[in-house]
Amino acid sequence: MIHFVLLISRQGKVRLTKWYSPYAQKERSKVIRELSGHILIRGPKLCNFVEWRGYKVVYRRYASLYFCMCIDANDNELEVLEIIHHFVEILDRYFGSVCELDLIFNFHKAYYILDEVLIAGELQESSKKNVARLVAAQDSLVEAAKEESNSISNIIAQAAK
Repeated sequence: MIHFVLLISRQGKVRLTKWYSPYAQKERSKVIRELSGHILIRGPKLCNFVEWRGYKVVYRRYASLYFCMCIDANDNELEVLEIIHHFVEILDRYFGSVCELDLIFNFHKAYYILDEVLIAGELQESSKKNVARLVAAQDSLVEAAKEESNSISNIIAQAAK
């Protein structure tokens, strides 16, 4: 089971977090500080697994971001590396070569994509096409809602004249 997902920049800034196990806010901050300090100082030739507090943290660096997932000690690390890669590929397809700024300015879409891939700390959808289809459907619903609210605003504005 995945306990939490962290996306951390090379400067140690948190870009995305998703918690699947209960942690108090103070504990979350402590976890982020500990892990970012531990992972950021590791060399690029070291393995992508870290034992931490009886768990394993699996991470992978893509460009300027570290994608980290905390799993149980007996879970398969290679499977989690594949899940990370799967998530990054979906982000790449959606944003067209994802970068840190895409996640900063479109964090809600990154969370939505993560929620389509993982649910309750387990892999939900392994098909990139299905995730892309669901995200496109969500985008079309958002656009339809925006158009509807704009037309209602226009009607109200004209009625007020």
